[in-house]
Parts: sequence; structure tokens; C-alpha cells
Amino acid sequence: MLWLFVPCINDNNYTIYGEDARHISKSLRMRAGEQLTICTEDGIEHLCEIVSITGESVSVKVIASKLCENEPNVKVTLYQALTKSDKMEVIIQKAVELGVYRIVPMLTARCVSRPDEKSMLKKAERWNKISKQAAMQSRRGIIPIVENVKSFAQAAEECKNYEASVIYYELGGEHTGSIIASNCNGSIAIYIGSEGGFEQDEVDLILQSGGRAGTLGNRILRTETAPLAALAIIMNITGNM
Repeated sequence: MLWLFVPCINDNNYTIYGEDARHISKSLRMRAGEQLTICTEDGIEHLCEIVSITGESVSVKVIASKLCENEPNVKVTLYQALTKSDKMEVIIQKAVELGVYRIVPMLTARCVSRPDEKSMLKKAERWNKISKQAAMQSRRGIIPIVENVKSFAQAAEECKNYEASVIYYELGGEHTGSIIASNCNGSIAIYIGSEGGFEQDEVDLILQSGGRAGTLGNRILRTETAPLAALAIIMNITGNM
């Protein structure tokens, strides 16, 4: 069943416009009487029935509403170093499917990719579109935001705002289960390096800010693999898989 996001629904009738409406009418060729789900910003999912369709609008009526139960009970923020080529797109898509709450691209010492401000704004727009599409596909209760790129120092400063913070380091650290308790239901930050990993002083900065160094095993994972492995482990530990 089609899953859409809108800011709010004020009564039992709603009209969908723009790209979503065109997708329903022209791509999916849906008809009056068929059902779809609309999720609003307050995390409520609304089962709706299509009443009428034109080329640019789709009118629906709400049949039933309930709190979306698809969101994890932990809020994991992924601090991901900028990667080469289109790896960030894959990371964002899969991280959203796995339940990430927020994604913060960051510029670290070993980042090869260093786009200028104009390119970064275009990338951020595309990344947020990918996040929305992944949230629709995986039936999330929210659309995780992909923020503007931060420096590593800025990202490290935010470390102290979380119940637990883990920097995954190729030279070793604690197992995730030793850092994050199974009954954790707060906020978690994970820091993932670029293709070249982290500098030692970057790891030290996270440790000084209250974070801990984590390991994902004896094998060295690629930058696009590591965040997904970390997210899957955390979601499993906290009972969200």
C-alpha cells in the first residue's frame, strides 16, 4: 500500500497535490475507492480511501487513524564523514530503512570529497529527497532529516548531548553491546569515518567529549558498510529489529 507524508490533516478529508498526486494518478494509475496511508508530522498514520483523482490533485477521506508503530524507541543520529562518488546516497537510503533518526554529514581530516558550498546545497537537497523516498518505502513514522555538513569539531561538540556516543574506529574499541544497554530508550550518536578512517586526534576529541570508541569486529568495513552494520547492531540490541 502506498505510504505518503504530509504536514497535517485537519479533518477527515484531505487533498494531495503536486508530485505525489501525479505519482498516484499517472505512475501508479490508482483509482477512486483504492486505499493509501498518509503519515503526518505528529507520527499518526491515517488509512485513507481515494475519493477522486485529477491530473494534479487526489482527494481522499480518512477511514482510520492511529499512532505509527514503526519507529524505533531509540533516536540514533548518524554522523557520517563525506564519501567519494555516490556512496552517501546509499548510506542515507539504507540508514533510513534501518531506523536512523537524523543524519549529519561531516568533514573530517581524511575526507577526499570536499564539495564547495553551492554543490553541498544541491547534494543536501537530493539527500533529503532520498531520505523521504526511503521513509515512504519502509513505512517510517517520520522523515529523517539530512542536515547541512558540519566540521568534525562541530560534530564532536554535539557528542555530549546524547545518552551514548560511539566513534567506530578501525584500530579497535569496545563491542557495541558494552556501550549501549538493551534497555536504552534515549538518544544515541554514532560517528563513522570516510574511506581513510579517522585521525587519532579526532578519536581523542570524541573521547574527551564523553564518547567511547567502538568496534565492528576484526574485519575492516568500508565506509558505506560500517554505518549500516552499526545501526543494525544497535537496533538489535535495543529490540528494534
